[in-house]
Amino acid sequence: MGEDRAEHRVRSGIDPAADPYQDLDMFQQPPPSSDAAADLIATARGRRFGTILADPPWQFQNRTGKVAPEHKRLNRYGTMTLDDICALPVAQISAEPAHLYLWVPNALLPEGLRVMEAWGYRYISNIVWHKVRKDGGSDGRGVGFYFRNVTELLLFGVRGKNARTLPPGRSQVNLIASRKREHSRKPDEQYRIIEECSWGPRLEMFSRGTRRGWTVWGNQADEDYKPSWDTYGYNSAAVAAE
Repeated sequence: MGEDRAEHRVRSGIDPAADPYQDLDMFQQPPPSSDAAADLIATARGRRFGTILADPPWQFQNRTGKVAPEHKRLNRYGTMTLDDICALPVAQISAEPAHLYLWVPNALLPEGLRVMEAWGYRYISNIVWHKVRKDGGSDGRGVGFYFRNVTELLLFGVRGKNARTLPPGRSQVNLIASRKREHSRKPDEQYRIIEECSWGPRLEMFSRGTRRGWTVWGNQADEDYKPSWDTYGYNSAAVAAE
């Protein structure tokens, strides 16, 4: 999920008037872990995927280990515990060899690596999403206690032998520079990179909407997905639902 959710961990003092996402109430709670596992297996329909893209609904915790208080704009944002994410039967639906692309907030990098291992993958590298303004400069509206976050990480892992990326991957830089969309939505540029560098069949977990040539799974993985809240002015509903 989006790095903006690091706000769960700190009281950053950001002016709410500068926050384009305040007072959102748009996400469904994810299903219980057992139901999620069964539904994921059912979605696979016996297939094993050569490429999996996942953007889990990470749950932030404070220093005491308790679930961190959520910002008012995220008070209905469904999350899953780390154990529940790790328990998803991703290995059962993965081919060999296979590639995994896993979005993780900067603050939860160790947890992201744990999930990757639990799903049967070995960490290799990452792709950095640099969030930029219209003029190309860093979009400093992110949050963070130590630094103002303007990046998110897409971890890349492999399983099996002969799992090197396809030829276009040898010249693909590991950086995406693009503007934000609605809260936590990841850049569409990721799909071109993944489709050129990794083979099918392809699965997107925790997807928003559908995509031609992909199997999609999640509470918002349907053709009718559209953001039902105010988002950035350059994001029309039509564009956001692509």
